[in-house]
Amino acid sequence: MTRIFSGVQEIDYPIIDSDAHVNEPPDLWEANAPARLKGRVPKVVRGDNGDSWSYNEGASVEPVSLYAAAGRNWLEYDQEGKTYDELRRGSWEPKARVQDMDIDGIYAAVVYPGVTLRGAKTYGDEPELQRFCVRTYNEWVLDFGKQTGGRVIPQAVIPTTGVDDALAELTWAIDSGHRGVVISRMPNGDFDAQPDDDRFWAAAQEAGLPVGIHIGSFVRPNPNREWTGGTDVTKPAFLALAAEKVAGTETIPVCTEFLFSGLFEKFPRLKVLLVEAGIGWIPGVLEQCDDIFLRYRWFTGAVDRMQRMPSETFHRNFYSTFLKDKVGLDLRHHLNINNIMWSTDYPHSVTDWPNSRINIERFFRGLPADEVKKMLHTNAKDLYRLDHIPGTVAELDVAV
Repeated sequence: MTRIFSGVQEIDYPIIDSDAHVNEPPDLWEANAPARLKGRVPKVVRGDNGDSWSYNEGASVEPVSLYAAAGRNWLEYDQEGKTYDELRRGSWEPKARVQDMDIDGIYAAVVYPGVTLRGAKTYGDEPELQRFCVRTYNEWVLDFGKQTGGRVIPQAVIPTTGVDDALAELTWAIDSGHRGVVISRMPNGDFDAQPDDDRFWAAAQEAGLPVGIHIGSFVRPNPNREWTGGTDVTKPAFLALAAEKVAGTETIPVCTEFLFSGLFEKFPRLKVLLVEAGIGWIPGVLEQCDDIFLRYRWFTGAVDRMQRMPSETFHRNFYSTFLKDKVGLDLRHHLNINNIMWSTDYPHSVTDWPNSRINIERFFRGLPADEVKKMLHTNAKDLYRLDHIPGTVAELDVAV
């Protein structure tokens, strides 16, 4: 008889958070930059409205407040007004991060960047500047993970300055021990695929390394849908676009373009991860993709580059993370239950740290316990090959 999950008290395995973040140290790039780049690398600037990251000599400026909201009451949320002195140090200090994970009942966390959440172009388009910033981050976050004893699993950022640079960074990440990478464009640096991209995909497939696409990145310019509220977050458009993003609207175009590209016919073992877009939208989108494929495959030429149904490809090659997605959990059997993973998004504004265990009970209670374990532990452990993480809490206690 299938055991039903009733609460966190029965979890006897280490919980793995499949999508969390760091907020890089304020001086990370300035402290390491050569003189010719020092004025252009990301830096924290303090003003009357708190701290903000300034990129490429002020070409863009972004407040830190909502990127490090962990521990604050929702009534205290604001777009601006916070400084690094007020943020939880677990954002950028390994020891403090482990303490915050312990407080939240999380054993391990797969982490994505803060500054580069929208992609490496945030640093600027100039290749030398971007390559320096990418490598500096990738080295720092790899060391961050090592200082946590492997409890933080960093994802390496891939530059957008061409296939050669993308492949070089991928190769370095593989050789250095990264367990995954995150892209914000095709390997050639643009939104549209080019034949030369295959060198990158072949290397990722051979290494078995997941290639992540996080919401907020890989978004084509869309002037007619830009938020017109400027910096006024009281405009309804801010709420509308924030809700759309976490519901998957940014990710759906990326997902469907990949599905119909023929990429997975050439690279059938390639693993693509959709991060923080939820899962509730997936069954409906796949249903329509299958119908459109069967209906239009001849006159579009898709019949020559795709043999599998889009839904088959998705279930084989795509992985997805979610935070709070009751609808997605209700529809989980229309997905591949082995390819979906729960997350906290610490320390961003949609995290419920330090009460993630309340969310686990709220959303997972009543589901088969073996399926809950997959989403909280096994799927992430298998995807990232986290053999150093034991299968039971008892084994952790012995190690201590």
